Amino acid sequence: MVVSTTRAPVPPAQVPFSVVNLPGDDLRAAPTVTVDDALRAVPGFSLFRRSDSLMANPTAQGVSLRGLGPSGASRTLVLLDGVPLNDPFGGWVNWSKVPRESLARVELVRGGGATAWGNAALGGIVQLFTETPADARSRLAASYGRFATRSAEFELTQPAGRSTLQLSGRDFATDGFVLVAPEDRGPVDVPAWNRHHWLAGRWSQPAGANGLLTISARTYGETRDNGTPYQVNTSRENSVAATFEAKAGDRFAWNATAYGQDQAYTSTFSAVNATRSAETPASNQYDVPAAAWGAAWTGVWSDPAGARSSFGGDWRRVRGETREYYSYSYGDFTRQRVAGGTQDIAGLFVLHERPLAADWNLTLGARLDDWRESDGHRRETDRASGTVLRADRYPDHDGLEFSPSAGLVWQPSKGWRLRAAGQQAFRRPTLNELYRPFRVGNVITEANPALKTERVTSAELGADYAAGDWKLGAALFWNELRHAVGNVTLAHGPGSFPIVGFVPAGGLGRQRLNLDRTRVRGLELSAHWQPAANLGFDAAFLYDDASVQSAAVAPALVGKRLAQVPRQSATLGAMWRVPGGFTFTPRLRWLGRQFEDDENQLVLGAAVVADLSASYALGPRGELFMTVENLGDARIETGRSADGIVNTGTPRLILGGFRTAW
Repeated sequence: MVVSTTRAPVPPAQVPFSVVNLPGDDLRAAPTVTVDDALRAVPGFSLFRRSDSLMANPTAQGVSLRGLGPSGASRTLVLLDGVPLNDPFGGWVNWSKVPRESLARVELVRGGGATAWGNAALGGIVQLFTETPADARSRLAASYGRFATRSAEFELTQPAGRSTLQLSGRDFATDGFVLVAPEDRGPVDVPAWNRHHWLAGRWSQPAGANGLLTISARTYGETRDNGTPYQVNTSRENSVAATFEAKAGDRFAWNATAYGQDQAYTSTFSAVNATRSAETPASNQYDVPAAAWGAAWTGVWSDPAGARSSFGGDWRRVRGETREYYSYSYGDFTRQRVAGGTQDIAGLFVLHERPLAADWNLTLGARLDDWRESDGHRRETDRASGTVLRADRYPDHDGLEFSPSAGLVWQPSKGWRLRAAGQQAFRRPTLNELYRPFRVGNVITEANPALKTERVTSAELGADYAAGDWKLGAALFWNELRHAVGNVTLAHGPGSFPIVGFVPAGGLGRQRLNLDRTRVRGLELSAHWQPAANLGFDAAFLYDDASVQSAAVAPALVGKRLAQVPRQSATLGAMWRVPGGFTFTPRLRWLGRQFEDDENQLVLGAAVVADLSASYALGPRGELFMTVENLGDARIETGRSADGIVNTGTPRLILGGFRTAW
């Protein structure tokens, strides 16, 4: 069953949008270190940049589906057991929080789901579900490999009467590798190490004959170096959530969720000289407190004729601000900036599914959201004198957003499924986009409190065929995105310019601006062949035409391709279980050429990346495994600066480890 499209269980055959359901066992067997890298086997799934969460700064871990205007702020809603993982302040997703060993499955909904979920689901939904075993169980996984990469993750489940207590956790560390390409490196470039750990607990208790109460809590901490001695960031989070599920008779069921998240983030940035022999501090984001609270209620009504309606409402409040030092001179920062605000979004939705005939199924939906932004502020002071240099208080904003959707599924004969779907969706800019300017190296990006709401009209036509050993899929998609928030280049250094101020030589001055209209359209193809019970092959291809159609703020961008979106990409994978206990899982990825920047001047070359995972079963409850990422040590260009410095992704990474359960 699929729950992410309507917040209620739906048979996959009745879903009109593109949905991929990945079992947890497949994700654990994938030849990758991180969960997000395992998800790259799905066409159209990517982070903001080519780097995965092993090395990417958290602010670059925003999720993009089908290249729908990728940015650090996700245009995709990511959920863990129904609770958003998107950062309250910036919208990105810290994938290190995700438990890999206890995942039951992952649902990816591309181009759909916004009627059920509202804001941030503009590009689709990625929902991760953890296992909820009823019996006592313990499991442990540990690994060690190149760059002193080591990890240990555990899960303990213990019934206590009618209740069940589950405890899980992970400790991870890697000494990392140098991010800058070999030909550009200098003495200042050091391996980008990282450490993270988390501990989670969940308690489930039946309530009455048909109810279940679940309370969960998590604490998380991470520290990363970002490639030079000065550039380090830390993340801390504590969260709690409660869910109640109930069934009233045979026709009606409902569930309610409430959650709270409290987090802190710090990050330092620097500018590196031309010979990469020294760095100068550019800013110290010494404290970014952020919090999110939310609640949701969903009811599901089924009638004897086979129709079903899901309906409900949700509310989410996020509050956060950046506190940072900037303008470095004579050994210290001379200025301080505090900027942030509060954002509230509440919505009501209804979705109705109805069989029109034996082989036709119709889905209609509508959603209404009310949003409000308040307490927007930006205050800048001189640290030595206390003089206030800037004291902006931004007016409150509010609005209403209507998000309709419709879908039709036709099964004309056995094995065939044809579908058509469309939706309108929206995304409010994050607090980070509205209020916080930032500098990375010599690239300066100014905030914009006047950003408009992003709105998209999406449509797709799909066909799926299954017969014997084969499963084939194809989908044509089209997205018209209005007021897309982009980092638009306004100035090339050196010099002083309006809005962005002084830009050094080789640097760029940018501002977050709304592009009037961008278009993302393309073709997805997928195939699965299972010639034997112990052998299977998967292939996927994505053609993605993503370009700017209209931009009054920057007419020169019209016709340009969207940054960070390759026109073509493909994956090829297999799973072979050899008699005797061995399993091999190879994967081949092709990443097409793409651009680093909005002006299409900075090219990131194409790459072919081979990965391999092998395991050996130690009876029914254990296994040894080995993973090799980037088997051929291919050059993966992940970034290119205006002065020509190239960053590269994960080189060959070999890990070995074991899993056991008892």
